Amino acid sequence: MNRLDSMPACVLFSLMVVLLLYLHGCTHTAPFRDSQGRVVPGSIAVMETISIGGIPQHLWFRGIDTHNPTLLILHGGPGASEAALYRHFNSELEQHFLVVNWEQRGTGRSFHDDIPSGSMTIAQFLLDLDEVVELLRKRFHKNNVVLLGESWGTALGTIYSFQYPEKVAAYVGIGQVADMPQGERLSYDYALRQATAANNEKAAKELNAVGPPPHTVDEMLISRRWVERFGGSFHADLSTGKLIWAALNTDEANLIDLILFGRGNRFSLEHLWPEFSQLDLTAYTTFAMPIFFLIGRYDWQVPAILAASYFHTIEAPYKRLIWFERSAHHPPFEQPEEFNRAMIKDVLSILWRSSEHAWRSARPGTEP
Repeated sequence: MNRLDSMPACVLFSLMVVLLLYLHGCTHTAPFRDSQGRVVPGSIAVMETISIGGIPQHLWFRGIDTHNPTLLILHGGPGASEAALYRHFNSELEQHFLVVNWEQRGTGRSFHDDIPSGSMTIAQFLLDLDEVVELLRKRFHKNNVVLLGESWGTALGTIYSFQYPEKVAAYVGIGQVADMPQGERLSYDYALRQATAANNEKAAKELNAVGPPPHTVDEMLISRRWVERFGGSFHADLSTGKLIWAALNTDEANLIDLILFGRGNRFSLEHLWPEFSQLDLTAYTTFAMPIFFLIGRYDWQVPAILAASYFHTIEAPYKRLIWFERSAHHPPFEQPEEFNRAMIKDVLSILWRSSEHAWRSARPGTEP
């Protein structure tokens, strides 16, 4: 008999709780250092929990120079934090932007058992987003921020950019949502079509069992699983498992975050899916800031063809659609070098041409 076998269950449970709490506290984000090992003046590398909308929410701040334009990342899901993935695949952005990852209410370290279910609405998330934006504007002396939305995050980013144009320097949509009901139908049809073409009886049976949308959360997850299996979520050599491994290999995430991710993702989906699945963003067509859609050619999770069609209806001072030819739903992680280049060479260059970017007053006369 080993020592674990001889321990009382209550003692073993207590040790496990202590271990998990220890792991939870072990995560950190490394400071920016120069060649002499000194922390770079004016840089920031912190993870903080801040009260947003009356509940504690987790934010990551990283940038070699806080005077750089602020890039606020609105993750997908709902309830699917991607902060560690942006650290792993896209840390180059931190040399050019002040990168802020916000784990929204019900997500990751912002998941709590006592979050009121009635607060899980798009309207409340937009209020939370406005609090975050105001925090960034005041703390870093900015007029506005760049919003980067991915998948579910594009719903928040699109609506917020439309409602608060004075606070948004530019909007970037990845896996851009357009008409959710139509997109869900196309996504399901894609999976069923691929199952038939591949003569995959298991896939066809499961998809036919749930039938076409509208779907419950569980039915949607079945459809999504087969969309992913048939290359509509990831193209080439990427998978959910590889993304999990990439996240766990950062300093900022560990196994407790994986547990929180699962709990928060399910909680968020259960409460937000009924509203999100019926959302149609195509009514939002006029914007006062530059608009960028960065879209994977093979995206059938949130069908790229609908995002492209929506893009062509948009009026903005500047707009650009950039296709990622080896990506599906996740260009930042499927083609990280190309994605980073697009953010730096395309998005940032347009911001510097603008006469109203937030950081010019703080750094007069500077150019990238």
